[in-house]
Amino acid sequence: MIDNYKVLTTFPYSTEAQITKSKLESEGITVMLLDEKTVDSDPLISQAIGGVKLLVADDDFEKAVLIFNEIRPYELDVNENPIHCPSCNSTHILIAPLERKNLFYMLFPFFEKTKHICNDCKTVFTITN
Repeated sequence: MIDNYKVLTTFPYSTEAQITKSKLESEGITVMLLDEKTVDSDPLISQAIGGVKLLVADDDFEKAVLIFNEIRPYELDVNENPIHCPSCNSTHILIAPLERKNLFYMLFPFFEKTKHICNDCKTVFTITN
């Protein structure tokens, strides 16, 4: 049964996953949560197991991505204002996945600037103050 599903996103806690699951189901999308009960029984292991996975049926995946991109929270600057993409001016900005190749940043990650990615044009950038 799981072979016909793809992971849309993950959440640290099941409450966030349930809200998104409910929205997708209200749009007629087949959804399933993985590791929900494990995280509910011991929230401290959420990060170790990769959180609660929101799975979407293969047939509904593209529609689910469109809906999720409309309802997901996007990053804000220090003044709680939307961050704008330097390329397309979109406010659909996420924190970019980490790809540390520099040994210094592997040892001292707190020195590395946060990279952001535009969810529309996929431009990766850092914010300068």
